[in-house]
Amino acid sequence: MPIDSVITSIWAPATIIRAPLAFTLTLAFNTLTGLAGYPGLKKLLVAPFDLHKRLIGKIERERDHALAGKPARIIAKLNHLVDQETIEKLYEASCADVTIDLIVRGICCLRPKVPGLSENIRVFSIVGRFLEHSRIYYLENAGQREVFLSSADWMPRNFYRRVEIAFPIEQADLRDEIIDGVLPKFVHDRVKARELQPDGSYRRLKPEGTEPREQAQLQFRERSRRLAEKTRKPKRAAAAEKLTPITSIADTRK
Repeated sequence: MPIDSVITSIWAPATIIRAPLAFTLTLAFNTLTGLAGYPGLKKLLVAPFDLHKRLIGKIERERDHALAGKPARIIAKLNHLVDQETIEKLYEASCADVTIDLIVRGICCLRPKVPGLSENIRVFSIVGRFLEHSRIYYLENAGQREVFLSSADWMPRNFYRRVEIAFPIEQADLRDEIIDGVLPKFVHDRVKARELQPDGSYRRLKPEGTEPREQAQLQFRERSRRLAEKTRKPKRAAAAEKLTPITSIADTRK
């Protein structure tokens, strides 16, 4: 997770840290910079300590909810999906009828839509005007919806060989906006999205029937522009400049 404020402004476009998490975050950084052992943190998932283990536990929880007839759903937005154990747990969740949508821009070692294995998994890759780095994990959790923002892709290097953090969005309106407003834009993109096929090829998605021609990044840009216009302060009228006549040297001698 970037520490420097300048780096954060560049590399963490979907980072929202609220005051209640500040103390917990301090404990994580004290572990990294001091001699104390990792104490275990209730809200933060921290690599290389427990991010992988707890993420696996959350995928298994969705699987168990589905088997018990409770609401279960997973949506994840990542750069890469490579970790074998994570992929196997996603296959298990799919076989338990958990609906899973993965927005994976780059490498994806999971094969979706394989009969009897991953029929309930879809994988989309979106490469637009902007190279995105935000990671979002959404889990339905039997109606107690959870959203985590993170710096970590689902790769061994992120889980075991880097310092990464996933933190929860606890403010209800922000959490609902991500679930109901942000993630669906990626899933329903029909301009820049390509869907991974069972054979490893990608098929470019286009609107079918009455489907709108939606483009996720374009919609976010337009929304940002509208918000900027609302918050922009009106410009003050420029004061009239007083013009001074140009005089020649001869005029000054008179």
